[in-house]
Amino acid sequence: MLFNSLHFLAFFPIVIIAYFIIPQKFRWILLLAASYYFYMCWKVDYIILILISTLIDYLCSNKMSKIESKAKRKKWLYLSLISNLGILFGFKYFNFFSENIQLIFNQYNILYEVPFFNALLPVGISFYTFQTLSYTIDVYNNKTQAQKHLGVFAVYVSFFPQLVAGPIERSNHLLPQFFEKHEFSYSRVKSGLQKMLWGFYKKIVIADNLAILVDGVYNNIDNYSGIALIVATIFFTFQIYCDFSGYSDIAIGSARVMGFELRENFKRPYFSKSIQEFWQRWHITLSSWFKDYLYIPLGGNRVIKWKWYYNIIITFLLSGLWHGANWTFIIWGGLHGSYLILAIIFKTRKNNISEKIKSFSPILNRLLDVSITFILVAFAWIFFRANNLTDALYVLNNIMPELSEYSNFGTQFRGIGLYLNDILKCLLLIILLIGFSTYERSGNVWNKLQKKSKLIRWVLYYFLIYGLLFLAPHSTINNFIYFQF
Repeated sequence: MLFNSLHFLAFFPIVIIAYFIIPQKFRWILLLAASYYFYMCWKVDYIILILISTLIDYLCSNKMSKIESKAKRKKWLYLSLISNLGILFGFKYFNFFSENIQLIFNQYNILYEVPFFNALLPVGISFYTFQTLSYTIDVYNNKTQAQKHLGVFAVYVSFFPQLVAGPIERSNHLLPQFFEKHEFSYSRVKSGLQKMLWGFYKKIVIADNLAILVDGVYNNIDNYSGIALIVATIFFTFQIYCDFSGYSDIAIGSARVMGFELRENFKRPYFSKSIQEFWQRWHITLSSWFKDYLYIPLGGNRVIKWKWYYNIIITFLLSGLWHGANWTFIIWGGLHGSYLILAIIFKTRKNNISEKIKSFSPILNRLLDVSITFILVAFAWIFFRANNLTDALYVLNNIMPELSEYSNFGTQFRGIGLYLNDILKCLLLIILLIGFSTYERSGNVWNKLQKKSKLIRWVLYYFLIYGLLFLAPHSTINNFIYFQF
């Protein structure tokens, strides 16, 4: 079931009304049934994978809770890791690794019959796998108590607002909330609906409009060059942010309506002054997962310098691989890891230059830092968006525009049915996004609007609703980009 579908608009109010009507002790049953139904709307069969993951992690965590020795608990931790990662590998990475092994063997004239696992990638498998893994690892490390209530634990694994694309919640944050009694609160419900409204607007109006040009160019890459590739790449930079942060806002908002608080996943990432800061603002729950469960266990920065660099690059390469079984994602992760390593190497020189510019103009210094970070992030998005490595290399080889392209800019996208006014509409939507994010820097926008007059608040509501009704592309309902991960 898609958030941006009529199905969800009928499903969500029914769940909310039922949730506040039934007694607290039965609410976990409603949430579990709703979550399983929500997931089975994609493919019924794949609910079996969630059930297997739930039962194995419930068993392993409770077995570990009864054993004091960490050494003796390891076998249950390994069972959880192997089971969850094995399922993830089988559905998401098996074909990728088989194909690459065949390419290597072919170089040495070794006959290798490639088995092909012909199965649709289960929606959200990377997200709920990482969520359950963090739970069993935390139980093993005595950072959280094993959950005895199987039903509540099953809801934690499959909670429908954040099941398929996060935020990736930690057990010590989300699990206790299922035992709290959430009374109906007008102010909280309104806050949740406001969050959802802005999330829908970012996805349906901004991201989906930008997607028309981005998909038109990147899916027909040989027909474009120069400025068209630059525009498509910049538009994708904002498309993926609005698409994914829009999903996160809807997830957080829908959970808040019921009384649950999920962790924020984005904090204006394109205002970052460095790549390190970008990863503190972008997909925060995933980057913190890799930090806590991979980077720090590897040694983090508490090791000799070359090992520190190794820890960074391994973390980002695996982060790229987490996003998809394609070399483009691995290169994307490797680029971000390389950015961070280069920032460490040239930190002193960069600081000296920044101090000189800051002494002249602090605003100029910040603007340069934000602009350079944005350019580096946008460059890496080329590999993330390209359908394959060949397309990504084509973009790099053909992205420099010729002077003649500027004179006929308005006609370059007619092949995908876009005219100059369509491009200008997309630019205005990006400006609106930047304006909203700038206003948000000084505090929550909706909290600040409460201090404004009712007229101003309702003008904004009508503006956003008008956009959803009349500015959204109506040709099809677009999936969220991160559903493929």
